Amino acid sequence: MNERVVISGVGMVTPLGVGKDVFSQRLFRGDSGISPITSFDTSRFISRLGAEVRGFIPKDFISVKNLRRMDRISCMTAASARMAVEDAGFKIDASNRDRVGIVLGVSYGSTDVATQFAGILFTEGPAMASPILVPNTVINAPAGHTSIELGFRGINSTVNHREASAETAIAYAAAEIKNGRADVLLTGGADILSEFFFEILTHFRAVSPANGGAEGARPFDSLRNGPVIGEGAGVLCIESLVHARSRGARPYCEIAGWGLSSSPSSPTDWPSDPGGPILAMTRALESANITSGDIDYISASANGGRNLDRLEAEALSAIFSAENQKPFISSIKGAVGESFSSGGIRTAAMAISIREQTIPPTLGLENPIKPLPFILNIKKEAKINYGLVNGFSSGGTFVSIILKRIDE
Repeated sequence: MNERVVISGVGMVTPLGVGKDVFSQRLFRGDSGISPITSFDTSRFISRLGAEVRGFIPKDFISVKNLRRMDRISCMTAASARMAVEDAGFKIDASNRDRVGIVLGVSYGSTDVATQFAGILFTEGPAMASPILVPNTVINAPAGHTSIELGFRGINSTVNHREASAETAIAYAAAEIKNGRADVLLTGGADILSEFFFEILTHFRAVSPANGGAEGARPFDSLRNGPVIGEGAGVLCIESLVHARSRGARPYCEIAGWGLSSSPSSPTDWPSDPGGPILAMTRALESANITSGDIDYISASANGGRNLDRLEAEALSAIFSAENQKPFISSIKGAVGESFSSGGIRTAAMAISIREQTIPPTLGLENPIKPLPFILNIKKEAKINYGLVNGFSSGGTFVSIILKRIDE
């Protein structure tokens, strides 16, 4: 089979708010979800900023019966999935639940629960560890809890590819729909910001201000000095175009193509050669049967890291070199931080951008590292027929996804 795959619903729990409406309003307005961390004490760290989720009330989305067994990342995932299904106008019931599933990207998972469990295990012994904690220490807990809460029984898979986890999951899910192995899939990514995780990253100087200077997220800026860590969940409801139209749904856009590649490097760094990112974007263009001149907007993977941003800028300069092939570029990680599975949120944002024909700004970008058509601090209304989402992971994994506007 060769089904056309569409995004029919989006749901999200983000540092900019809960749900697509408040998220998109604040994103296009140029609001930042980055502020001093309040969920734990940062006084012993050089870094103090984070993009935390605030105002999220799990019981508004999750049954009391299941809520007591769920950890924080699972709550955010299940809530986002419920919002995505409702946004799509789709109802899961006994007649369709075997053909509904989830493919989720999770990078580090429940680092809060894992830390709590390890603390009990090594100080009080295994007998004192709560049985509720154990299932939530595994990487596929969010997908499992979501399937239980929403009641579907189809594909259930979790992808772990560090910063490219969610983008890889979306490509995997789209392939399953395209080949007719499911009717509806929930896909995207989720990760949380915990004290243990934050401490590890600061210890390895993996966050701003890693290279000195003022702390902050500055994607593609010459003064960038590392990412600001965020958290959140973004879930897409995807299905075939035929299935969506058969039930009267109005999709946001089509998932027109995707490309994956690798370029081995240090496990905690990116390669110096942009060949890997170039190959991923080239494969995505070939998959969508378009050329680089067709792309109107790129949602970049850049997060303010010294090497990642340089690598992506060089790859973009190589592919979109002609004067008539210069799509607009922005990175919303200046607003939502680097959650390591932000691809679900960013792909949902691209779908919204295509529907609204509006490009969000890149917060923190004042002195671009290359003369590319970046959207700086103010949104831009523009014609978007094709949008490209990049997800690049340290260690050398690269994923590019192309979304296409659907004519009514």
